[in-house]
Amino acid sequence: VQLQASGGGLVQPGRSLRLSCAASGSIFSSNVMGWHRQAPGKQREFVAAITSDRYTRYTNSAKGRFTISRDNANNTVYLQMNSLKPEDTAVYYCRAWSGTLYGNYGTDYWGQGTLVTVSS
Repeated sequence: VQLQASGGGLVQPGRSLRLSCAASGSIFSSNVMGWHRQAPGKQREFVAAITSDRYTRYTNSAKGRFTISRDNANNTVYLQMNSLKPEDTAVYYCRAWSGTLYGNYGTDYWGQGTLVTVSS
């Protein structure tokens, strides 16, 4: 397994959750790492990404609530999600790609999803 996501679960609106994605070293060190999500009945969408030198990009709905970070020593990327809303309910996928925050120009890896359900 090259990308292993974890941390999903059921959480009440307004609460927080942290997702983790452990990657093999060969993938993690040279790639942009990011999170996408797919809500029921909707297309998969971009959430956040971080480069190896920690430049970040967020979708508008995540700005101010979500924080992406990476631990280069442990080949892990995190998504801290605060002030969760029911519309954040989705399967969250970890992704690693070669390129920039805005485009993939080569290799592209996806992990299995982890389900986040925001409900009271």
